[in-house]
Amino acid sequence: MSLAPTTETDGSPQPVTPAPAPGRGGWAPLRPLILRLHFYAGVLVAPFLLVAATTGFLYAASFQAEKIIYSHEMTVPVGDAKLPISEQVAAARKAHPEGTVAAVRPSPEDDASTRVMLSGVDGIGGTHTLAVFVDPYTAQVRGALEQYGSTGALPLRTWIDEFHANLKLGDDGRLYSELAASWLWVIAGGGLVLWFGRRRTQRKVRGTSGRRRTLGLHGSVGVWAALGLIFLSATGLTWSTYAGANIGELRTELRQETPAVSAAAGGEHSAHGSGPAGGGAEHGVGLDKVLAAARAQGLGDPVEIVPPANDASGYVVSQVQRSWPTKQDSVAVDPATGEVTDTVRFADFPVLAKLTRWGIDAHTGVLFGLANQLVLMALALGLILLILWGYRMWWQRGRASAFGRPIPRGAWQQVPAHVLVPLMAGTAVLGYFVPLLGLSLAAFVAVDVLLGEIAYRRGKRTYGPTRPDGPARPADSADSADSADSADSAESAESAGSVETAEAGVGGAGAGGGGGSADGESAK
Repeated sequence: MSLAPTTETDGSPQPVTPAPAPGRGGWAPLRPLILRLHFYAGVLVAPFLLVAATTGFLYAASFQAEKIIYSHEMTVPVGDAKLPISEQVAAARKAHPEGTVAAVRPSPEDDASTRVMLSGVDGIGGTHTLAVFVDPYTAQVRGALEQYGSTGALPLRTWIDEFHANLKLGDDGRLYSELAASWLWVIAGGGLVLWFGRRRTQRKVRGTSGRRRTLGLHGSVGVWAALGLIFLSATGLTWSTYAGANIGELRTELRQETPAVSAAAGGEHSAHGSGPAGGGAEHGVGLDKVLAAARAQGLGDPVEIVPPANDASGYVVSQVQRSWPTKQDSVAVDPATGEVTDTVRFADFPVLAKLTRWGIDAHTGVLFGLANQLVLMALALGLILLILWGYRMWWQRGRASAFGRPIPRGAWQQVPAHVLVPLMAGTAVLGYFVPLLGLSLAAFVAVDVLLGEIAYRRGKRTYGPTRPDGPARPADSADSADSADSADSAESAESAGSVETAEAGVGGAGAGGGGGSADGESAK
């Protein structure tokens, strides 16, 4: 895999740098490949990751902001006793007769309002509903707001969430977030490997300046953030468009899909299906008896009641607590008799279904509440700093050449076959299951080969030791001697094929995608 740009010469005589020694084991030739991949990925996804990190930070903060901005609708004065849920829904329908009742969430706390969600309201479509907030003690309607998603996001959090997911561009916009998630774990994992591959003395921050100090700061933060960023990448892919579909198919093949209750009259009952004909929530025995039947099965607050979608289905009552400990039990209730006809317990979920649930909830900041949100904000801020430091390192090295001084081409041919073959096979498999990763990687290689061939034909750049007919490669250490950090030159002479200095102007751009460095190292 040829993933290295080339090195310009200044026309003056330069000593030739020797090829990497083939007998130095698998790491020496692999390191330039990881670095180069790190660089290209950073160049591609840095802007997307910056948007994702910024909106992710705002999304994590929006949970607490929502409680302040919408406190009137969300909270109520504590009264003596709550009214039957049927009376609360009737009050909501009187104030808002438009649309149909899609779901009801009874007040889960003493000071919390009841939410009656209406679908089919003019101006509100898709998975959005109009949430009518009702005082459970007086049945007074306290307001109505547009709501989105199973976490009950209100307008502020909804706007940030959708911008984070798709730039407010709909399904096509989701490609941006999937591309970023597809590469984030590669950048973070590769940067982590590169960082720990450095000599301990090269990781020092104190007493350094310029590019090396920026690298040290980038590395220190990147090492701490790497595992969290890899986690966010993996969990983000689970509900992406293409990789998410492949993950879903794999779970189905392994019989690890999330189970759902079957409605009393038969057939799967959608958790957010359309409301019943006539627009009301009362079918058969009514909401009060349905809720009582669910309580008898051990379903404590918070719960959501979904009325029958049609005459052939029944009520579904589900726990909707996604904070720890997770409560996701569900029951189906026959509207004619009020009897429970089917039950699904979260404890009986397959392992992968549980892990997916917990992963998504941690990713969205609801699994561990405020602590979860603070960790997400810290990771988002860390990613923003890594990107900015990466570009700063690229800029600091930029005076040597417009695109830095990368490693020579042909390094992949130094990788032993017993390492290269499994590596390429694994890359192909990953490219299949994570399509945007595979397609963009193929594009990287194609463009790099094309640019390299053009540059070679012009005789202005180098191909390294594996192309004997190419022009001689100038010594990177000599080129870097005029940099602000002469220590890099000395260190690079000791690395495989003088990679350290040749990498110097590249890693910063890689860091711009969440990890990388101007000295060809990375912290993520």
